[in-house]
Amino acid sequence: MRLTLTLLLLAVTWLLWSGVYTPLLLSLGALSCLLAMYLAHRMGFFRRGIFSLHVSARLPAYWGWLLVEIVKANFAVAAAVLRPGKHVDPVIVDVRTTGGPIAQTLLANSITLTPGTVTLDVDDGRLRVHCLTRAAATEVQSGAMERRVAAVTAD
Repeated sequence: MRLTLTLLLLAVTWLLWSGVYTPLLLSLGALSCLLAMYLAHRMGFFRRGIFSLHVSARLPAYWGWLLVEIVKANFAVAAAVLRPGKHVDPVIVDVRTTGGPIAQTLLANSITLTPGTVTLDVDDGRLRVHCLTRAAATEVQSGAMERRVAAVTAD
């Protein structure tokens, strides 16, 4: 079931992003989806502890929240860069996480998607994050995003 659901998700995503429906490209797309599935299966992606499509029902609310955070961060970065004077104060912070590999990956990617912050490294429950301003660093260290990620990835 997991394989079929993931293959269907990959195929639909490929079709929507491709926008070209010639026989050659459809067959190449199907081949690439099958190859991705084969490689994921060989890497052990579908083992119970790793595969995480079970969180999909909670993802839309998280994506909505993340989109709002991205928009707010865009305005904060624009304000820091465009205001006269020195408002950019880069800092690198470490963020401890308690979640598993999926939660850490989702948190690291969410931080990187948010303007003004980039996850530089993920190692043993610690994320190293570059922040454009001290305010962004404080926000990353507040744990609000980690709590949201934990709620999404909870079984």
